[in-house]
Parts: sequence; structure tokens; C-alpha cells
Amino acid sequence: MAQDLEHIEETISNSGVWEATKAFLQQNIVFGENISISILDVIVVVTVIFLTTIILRVVLKLITRNLPDENKGKFNVVYGYFRWLIYVVILFITLHSVGVNVTAVFAASAALLIGVGLALQTLFQDIISGVFILIDQSVHVDDIIELEGKVGRVVEIKLRTTRAVTIDNKVLIIPNHLYLTNSLYNWTQNGVTTRESVEVGVAYGSDVQLVKSLLLKAAKSHSQVLPHPEPKVLFTNFGDSALDFKVVFTLGDSFTAQHPKSDIRFEIDRLFRANNIAIPFPQRDIHIINDNNSK
Repeated sequence: MAQDLEHIEETISNSGVWEATKAFLQQNIVFGENISISILDVIVVVTVIFLTTIILRVVLKLITRNLPDENKGKFNVVYGYFRWLIYVVILFITLHSVGVNVTAVFAASAALLIGVGLALQTLFQDIISGVFILIDQSVHVDDIIELEGKVGRVVEIKLRTTRAVTIDNKVLIIPNHLYLTNSLYNWTQNGVTTRESVEVGVAYGSDVQLVKSLLLKAAKSHSQVLPHPEPKVLFTNFGDSALDFKVVFTLGDSFTAQHPKSDIRFEIDRLFRANNIAIPFPQRDIHIINDNNSK
């Protein structure tokens, strides 16, 4: 059996068709002085690119299977950019593996690639951050977020930027790379309701139980304050000039929290005036020392 196989291999090797095919595959295509490639190398490169395409499509389906339909289109745009980058890398690696000298190509394009890379560094950071946002789902449209002290309701998430509308109805454009370099507060990820508070100080000697009941009354009287969980009053500190209190309550829309909080402050001031509860201003004692010996 082994002799028959050897005979078949020898017959194929001596065949004119095989020799012609082998000679055809070994023909070189010369690109300049240092770069040449054979037809066999071309076939290998095409095969590798084909396999890479199949693998990238499988990876794309695995990554986007849990994404909402509106985000899949955005991710496909990013996928298109990175796909061509991967193709270029795979192409050079394959050419180098089959013996093609690609050093000249790298040397000629190194300076250009470095310059382009530095110029597009922030752009790539924004795009990569946008991809992370779409995959991780840490921010959604209609979420209320706080970033670098700015608060806004997210209206659109793009690959490079996120657009939000502030409480003053101004458009806030946030570069996506800021999500990676700063702490992001998502006010509504755990739900639309949030706990808010109003702080106030009263004069020493005030009836603290009366203060507590008035603060609860002011909070419960507002129509936007939810009954559950119930508002609470915290005696937070013995301050320098006042007894410090905080009334805590729940709102259904934290984005407009400044308006009900302002209304509650107006009501607290009215109730305190009606019940003779004073809100003190900061006071300092000044001691004047008359040193007669200095004359």
C-alpha cells in the first residue's frame, strides 16, 4: 500500500500538469526593488482575508445580539472602520509570514502613521468610548446624568459625542471620552424617583420638635413630593451660629427638582415666620484689647 502511494506521488510530481501548475504558482510579481509576491502568496492572502471576514462577522453578531436596534446601526459604522484596520494588519502579517519583504512599506509609512495617530488620538478616544457606552449600556436616552458638575437629560448618543439638554433648555454636547476620565453620576439608572433635600439652620434656643413638624409640613404640602417613602427630618449638626436641619423627601422627576425645592424653601420661611422660628445669620464676637502699656 505504501509503495502504491509513493508511486502515485511520484507520478503526480512527474506530471506535466503539476509542473506547469507549480511553475505558475511560483511566478513572482515585482513591486519595486524590495517587494515581490508570488501567485501562491496572493492565494494565501485572499484565503486569510476570507477567513478573517467570516470571523469578524461572527464576532459582530455576538457583540450586537443584545443591543437595541437603534444602537446596532451606530455600532456597524464603528465596525466598518475597525474592519478595514484589521484587514490592513492581517494583510501585512500574512505577507511577512509568506516571505514578502514589507519592511520598506513600514519604513515609508511610519512617519505618516505617527502623525495621523497623534492628530486623531482624541477622536479615537471618543469613538472607542462611544462603543463602550453602546455595549455596556451605562447610559441610555432620557437618563439624567451629572458630569463635571453639569446636569442634563440625554437626548442622543452618537459615536463621538453625547447630546443632553440642561435644566435651562440648553444643549450640552459631551465628548464621549469624558466618560472614561471622569466620574459619571446617573441619576435615573435605578429608577425615575430620587431623594432630594433642603437644608436650613435655626437659632439656638428654638423648639426643635416644632422645627421638625414645620419642616415635615412644608415638604408634605408640595404636590410633587411623593407620599412614599415619607419625608424625614434630620438634625445634622450644632453649627457655629445655628442648629442645622435637613428635610429629605422623594420626587418623581429629579430633572426639575430645583423648582419644588425652591417652593419648599418659600413655605419653610413662611411657616417659620408664622411660628416665630428665627433663621440666624452668621455672627462673630470681636474682642478689642486696649493695651495702655504700648504707649
